Amino acid sequence: MAKKRKVGNLLALAVLAVMQDEAMHRYQIAARLREYGKDRDIDIKWGSLYTVVQNLAKAGFLEVVGSEREGARPERVIYRITAAGRRELVDWTRELIAEPEPERGRFVAGLSILAVLPPEDVAELLGRRLAVLDEQIAQVRAEFAELAGTLPRLFLIESEYGLTVLEAEAEWTRALRAELVEGTFPDLAEWRAWHRNGPGVDNARARAYVEGAGSTTDQ
Repeated sequence: MAKKRKVGNLLALAVLAVMQDEAMHRYQIAARLREYGKDRDIDIKWGSLYTVVQNLAKAGFLEVVGSEREGARPERVIYRITAAGRRELVDWTRELIAEPEPERGRFVAGLSILAVLPPEDVAELLGRRLAVLDEQIAQVRAEFAELAGTLPRLFLIESEYGLTVLEAEAEWTRALRAELVEGTFPDLAEWRAWHRNGPGVDNARARAYVEGAGSTTDQ
């Protein structure tokens, strides 16, 4: 079970990770996060970086070691990771790698109420999704090819996982769409009937199916 963290925002984990080797102020932290591509791996809200850094300091995971000023610019506070911060970084990473946690995304939310759309519309929309997925897969593969031999696999492992997830989603989506197009999806007639006739009394079997009553037998 996931622990309750003093600073639970995943941006905090990324900050701790990029600060292992040197002390930095917030602008350097932001630059390093972008340089390492953390904005591709984590949904970073850049406006919250200041608050996250402050919260890490309050929790004892970062400490102030100085400040600097350039010209008329505001003073920049410099932070470094503490021993407690290093322990938190390691412990949090171990938890994320070892303990699966369901990710309820937008696609899953749409799938959960798929029946509100006619199957023909779903097939068309899945086709559009596939086109985007195939484009993303091709882009990631091209990036891998470009980086081949320049970086150890260890530093590309999250991109490798992302590509595998994209490919799996594309394969599953392609198979579902094929069932709809070919007419092999179970209870397709009831699904179509509900959209054709509407949820009337004479359409109880279709209504039960679409509304998720748990059975497609007549009520």
